[in-house]
Amino acid sequence: MQYKQLKNTPTLQWTKHAAEKMRFYGLSEARVKRVMERPERREEGIAEDTVACMQTTGSEKRPTEIWVMYTEKSKVPKVIKSKVIVSVWRYPGKTKPRDPVPVPKDILTALDATQ
Repeated sequence: MQYKQLKNTPTLQWTKHAAEKMRFYGLSEARVKRVMERPERREEGIAEDTVACMQTTGSEKRPTEIWVMYTEKSKVPKVIKSKVIVSVWRYPGKTKPRDPVPVPKDILTALDATQ
């Protein structure tokens, strides 16, 4: 299956890490945007100044959650807010609200390496 190149827009930017994780978990650009626009739950992300959004997917027997972590940047104050998608992942199972955001270990190590 071929994946198209993600294009950055003035309001939405993609990191290379997020694009790789989308390919790994089989998530499309439209699906990630839908999670951000209509999340079932929104929590504080584990990285500094980030937000994590979640939607449930799967079935009753095999529930999964799609998580998107992003940060908001403003080039010109109060004019254009750009969201930078930091990471995307699929969590097997169901998490409880207010629990720490379930982040795979490889994503945590990548975040630690950049700081």
